[in-house]
Amino acid sequence: MTIKKIKSIQETFFENQETLNVKKRINYLKKLKNVLKEKSRNIFEALYKDLKKSNFEAFTSETLLVNKELNTIINNLKEWSKPKKISSSLINFPSKDYLIPEPYGNILMISPWNYPFQLSLTPLIGAVASGNTIVLKPSESAPNTSKIINEIISSVFPDEWVKVIEGDANTAQNLLKEKWDYIFYTGSTRVGKIVAKAAAENLTPTTLELGGKSPCIIDSSVPIKKTAKRIVWGKFINCGQTCIAPDYILVEKSIKKDLINNIIEEIEIAFSKKINNSKDYGRIIHKNHLNKLLKSLKNQKIIYGGISDKKNLYLSPTIVDEPNLNSELMLEEIFGPILPIISYENNNKIFQIIKSLEKPLAFYVFSKNKDFINLMLNKFSFGGGVINDTLIHFANINLPFGGIGSSGMGAYHGEHSFKLFSHLKPIVKRSFIFDFPQRFAPYPKSLKFLKFLLNRL
Repeated sequence: MTIKKIKSIQETFFENQETLNVKKRINYLKKLKNVLKEKSRNIFEALYKDLKKSNFEAFTSETLLVNKELNTIINNLKEWSKPKKISSSLINFPSKDYLIPEPYGNILMISPWNYPFQLSLTPLIGAVASGNTIVLKPSESAPNTSKIINEIISSVFPDEWVKVIEGDANTAQNLLKEKWDYIFYTGSTRVGKIVAKAAAENLTPTTLELGGKSPCIIDSSVPIKKTAKRIVWGKFINCGQTCIAPDYILVEKSIKKDLINNIIEEIEIAFSKKINNSKDYGRIIHKNHLNKLLKSLKNQKIIYGGISDKKNLYLSPTIVDEPNLNSELMLEEIFGPILPIISYENNNKIFQIIKSLEKPLAFYVFSKNKDFINLMLNKFSFGGGVINDTLIHFANINLPFGGIGSSGMGAYHGEHSFKLFSHLKPIVKRSFIFDFPQRFAPYPKSLKFLKFLLNRL
């Protein structure tokens, strides 16, 4: 079936209001939940084949989050879908004002390879809950996960409602040539610009979930061992291929050496000294990305790691000391198990480095000093932040997740997903009982009384 044909049958399905029944949406989401439970083993196997993810990591960072999204939306969708009463204006007295959530229509979703299951299903659930039809293009770089997603979706939804289209970059380009009612893209900033440009041709509303160089700032007040443990977890989960991973560390010079020693110790506690044999350490997605990571390490001072095996797509956890700020390593998002560490002696250096880069998707501060924390949070703009830990803001379904500037636009999760994929249509319902006579021509000659009245309404 061609892209145009798929889009056509989805448009007809939507125009016939097949997606508007909220109970029907909930029933399909419940069906999806049941199928996900049945296919959990297949999902884990696919994620291991694509990224060498352990079952624990696949559960905690992929399927668990999808199930949380499903449960939250299933339990709250009836309430969210009701018209919302809004305070009316006395200028319109008497009237009733409210917002009606309505779906946008036909949505295109393009998802990434790093968390290929979770980052495909989570936004899709929100779009279905809002009453849209969806064409989902999963990443060709995670072919096994893409295949199981296709199998699951086709067993739950009719093609008229949700359709998975597998394929390479050419497929994505062909999809972007069509006119959609909404586009949701997760991936790199480079491709995000291409998506935004295609969307602009038709003034299509777009959500871009991108990335960037997310800093991790550490002052001397922290408990170093616990700080190191949390950084190692956040940086090296999924082999560093996480859009909100700490991209580089800015650490107060007086504790830099101790921090590095503790990070190395925690790496070896987590993955052993023979890291390539660890079942808990993943692999790079493909050779091109591994080559890119290795290229970024050239002429850098590697003080730990840097060991690679191209045949097995392996790159060990790697620490780089005081990288050149103008190098490729510090100008682009790393998206791999490489951790640059930069020392600072005063806040000016922190300001200089972070301000020289685009607004990041995530922002991490480790400190016990409230003034320092507040200074950092208020000084910089970023998508979302965490104090004294990493990544965990993503797991709170009540918090919106998204970027700002070059790290993205739009935010989702839970109720925020429902709102993102819904147009909140404002309605004012007037009564025939009363009108201000001054509203109609011929207008009063003096504005004095009208100004007095309107200024108090």
